[in-house]
Amino acid sequence: MTTATARIPVLVTEAEKARIVERAREAGVSTAEYMRRAARSFSSAGSGEEALEAVMEQVAESAGRAERAIGETLDFVSASNRRIAELESSREVE
Repeated sequence: MTTATARIPVLVTEAEKARIVERAREAGVSTAEYMRRAARSFSSAGSGEEALEAVMEQVAESAGRAERAIGETLDFVSASNRRIAELESSREVE
């Protein structure tokens, strides 16, 4: 294992420090080791952006399906209204 020799000063509030120290204690490691592990496990926003793009694509596809279904429903209602109007006009003739 390589000996750590470089420092990265990080300013935190007293409350943040207390939470970090407590979590490190709960994990059974030093505060420095806890911070190193947290930094190594941090994932960049890139993966979140990819997930967001996938969700947006699904939403767009779903919206397209909904739009088509609404169009089909409106066509069905229009045809039904025409049939009703024809029936009503044929009754008036009698």
